[in-house]
Amino acid sequence: MKTRRQILLDSYLGLGSIALTDLLAPPPAQAAAADPLLPRPTHHPVKAKRCIFLFMEGGVSQMDTFEHKPLLTKLAGRQMPRAERATGEIATFSAAPNRIIPPIADFRQHGASGRWVSSLLPEIASVVDEMAFLHGIKVDNNNHGPAVYHTLTGNQFPGSASIGAWVTYGLGSENRDLPGFIVMGDRRGATIGGAGVWGNGFLPAAYQGTLFRNGAAPIVDLHPRSETSQSQRAELDLLQWLNEKHRAGRTNTSELEARIASFELAFRMQSRAPELVDIGQETEATRKLYGLDDEITEPFGRQCLLARRMVERGVRFVKVLHGAGGDRWDDHGNIGERLPVHCREVDKPVAGLLKDLKSRGLLEETLVVWASEMGRTPFDNNLTTDRPGRDHNQYGLVVWFAGGGIKAGATFGETDELSVRSAGEEIPLRDVHATILHLMGLNQSRLTYLHAGRYKKLTDIGGRVIREVVSV
Repeated sequence: MKTRRQILLDSYLGLGSIALTDLLAPPPAQAAAADPLLPRPTHHPVKAKRCIFLFMEGGVSQMDTFEHKPLLTKLAGRQMPRAERATGEIATFSAAPNRIIPPIADFRQHGASGRWVSSLLPEIASVVDEMAFLHGIKVDNNNHGPAVYHTLTGNQFPGSASIGAWVTYGLGSENRDLPGFIVMGDRRGATIGGAGVWGNGFLPAAYQGTLFRNGAAPIVDLHPRSETSQSQRAELDLLQWLNEKHRAGRTNTSELEARIASFELAFRMQSRAPELVDIGQETEATRKLYGLDDEITEPFGRQCLLARRMVERGVRFVKVLHGAGGDRWDDHGNIGERLPVHCREVDKPVAGLLKDLKSRGLLEETLVVWASEMGRTPFDNNLTTDRPGRDHNQYGLVVWFAGGGIKAGATFGETDELSVRSAGEEIPLRDVHATILHLMGLNQSRLTYLHAGRYKKLTDIGGRVIREVVSV
């Protein structure tokens, strides 16, 4: 009988080959390189399969939309007490001569949750029981550019991967004929930060967002030329061969690989995308639900309707942008006239989106997020105008969730009586990002990418999953 030592000695080559096979197996990120959008399993069981991220650029005024602060009416016109525990611009502005501005509209309680909502958002108020709210979120900068980057990429500076890119990197896509991450732009212009806020950053280029224009033709050159699909296929095959030959002798070919894949995807999209963007297939009732019968609500209503059609077809992440140029939610002056216009443009489309998703059985598996890059101040420092506005407030962001895996009707966080900043422990933005990833089935500590000698992640130093608004 052989001894244990003899058995190990005789079999060391076999054991070594098993170990070598394991060592040579590509890590998940490399294995995905051949097909970067291949669907991948979640880190833990969840309900949400897809995400629609509604971003209101400019800084939504929380005390005129989702935060009922009666003290603002009582103290209207008076000097704002200096903001405690605030630093930077907020501390400076609150100490300078100013006047408190009362809410520009009435608030009423709605739904079984008794949620206070401004009369500027009557349609959203009708579905408020579907939502979970986070109040008093702090972003790390009081200026639009860095704050937009922080909200949409987890970092104040350009070059980081957007949240949509992270989710697509972690989960892939369920639809092979459409992009995994689509961005619906505002018809009036680009968002602050441009393509960087939906870019892939240091992640492989395949995970960047694909911009769809707002209007009747969201995709340029969508329809094929007059030649047959067979000849077009032959052209692509030749191009694929040339590109692969070019790639073979090079390293760091992420962008080239993404470009090669984009040609193939574009070819497939010519057969699938026309049906996707043809909203004429929708019933008249559905079109009215989103406000497509009203010139004020039609542009954003079209975006929201297309977002529903996208997640219905397995697109993993859809970012819907509202606000651009002089039509952003950045109401430093004349907020009494400007804010009602912003609210009117999005109120019915957003409510229609939630109602439509629910009626089709899609809301339970679709996470809907509403966010902006900051909140606003309860005061105005310009005492010479009769049309006051509100300034930036990095401590007052309100975010709400609806759909996949959220605890409908829940609330976490609270701002002080004047809606300047959190009344208790503040919520850093990375906690919001950690919660979104958790709801999508991704563990923030496992969703990493090695870049410049460091494992990067969306939440940087790590965030807390806000389980108070999570049902799973």
